[in-house]
Amino acid sequence: MRAAVGRRSAAAGDLTPIYAGIAAYYSAQVRRFGTTPPGVDWTCQATQEMRFVQLLKLCDLASPFSLNDLGCGYGALIAYLERRHGDCAVDYLGIDVSAAMLRRARRLWRDRRDTAFALGHASPRIADYAVASGIFNVAQDEPRPDWERFIAASLDDLHRTTRRGFAVNFMKQPAGTPARRGLYTTDTASWARYCTTRFDAIAEVHDGYGMMEFTLIVRKM
Repeated sequence: MRAAVGRRSAAAGDLTPIYAGIAAYYSAQVRRFGTTPPGVDWTCQATQEMRFVQLLKLCDLASPFSLNDLGCGYGALIAYLERRHGDCAVDYLGIDVSAAMLRRARRLWRDRRDTAFALGHASPRIADYAVASGIFNVAQDEPRPDWERFIAASLDDLHRTTRRGFAVNFMKQPAGTPARRGLYTTDTASWARYCTTRFDAIAEVHDGYGMMEFTLIVRKM
């Protein structure tokens, strides 16, 4: 997940406080838990990798491709790719707003070919595909309109920096119960509709994989 700990409403169009909150939160997480799933706010490796399974439905794993991983953390997706899809050549770029997180990632993967990391909130390159796992879930004290501006800006960047498409995930709006304070939840249709309309793309919703969330895959036409 990615989190924001802002205590004030972001000025219209200014997402700097949100990015700063995300960086502070995840820098603290990785210092506390290290390069483990809790270090990026996941409960365990099994659920972390279940999300990778869903996100990678975007990609043609039979051919080499380039991949941007927005909110990459310490690069857990690389380990999954090498273990489960080691015969597929992936030119990987991880992007994260936490400098502390990227220091860990660079140490872990310094010997892997075709692997780089960039500090920031958007990719500096265009790749075939992009994924973002959990970056929209933990809004903390951010007002919902500000958080949704952050989501929209992130989706716009993912579209702009990919040739074939991108995949992200969201927590579902719980039926009949209030959402937990600080977590962003949504229905399965709203952001799919946003992507279809704004990008003139094909948006696929994947759910039913045992967690209260869904994966949105957006393919360019």
